[in-house]
Amino acid sequence: MKKIGIVMGSISDFDVVKKAFSVLKDFGVEYEAHVISAHRTPEKAADFAKNAKSNGFGAIIAAAGKAAHLAGAIAANTPLPVIGIPIKSSALDGMDALLATVQMPAGIPVATVAINGAENAAHLAVQILALEDEKLYNKLLDFRKKQTQNAVDADNKLQEML
Repeated sequence: MKKIGIVMGSISDFDVVKKAFSVLKDFGVEYEAHVISAHRTPEKAADFAKNAKSNGFGAIIAAAGKAAHLAGAIAANTPLPVIGIPIKSSALDGMDALLATVQMPAGIPVATVAINGAENAAHLAVQILALEDEKLYNKLLDFRKKQTQNAVDADNKLQEML
């Protein structure tokens, strides 16, 4: 199975991104994580992206706040799917990061999740890998069944409380 690359623009993004690590672990998906800055280490970002496929990655998650150019810098240097996590880290409550992540030019897409949406970024990465991995696909089906059952159980509990 391919693995997921996770890059954070700063170590301060860890508290948000660790939720993605948890999801990937739950699905048994291998990942590798690094702090790579689009602005402070642009050569490292480009090198990581250009070599991602040969290093066994099937998709990349990029988390950054404020100017949040990391996902775009990665996407510009690889044809692999890139999932951006805008991080709430400034006075603009993450809107700056959201807009910087989602506003990509045609031909260089970044799939963007909600502000601080690390869990969904990991779920999307798992779905991408599951396209070529039947075992992982079945784990996703089981996960969805559990989600459905949890919702039914919650409604039943509500009905009992009423």
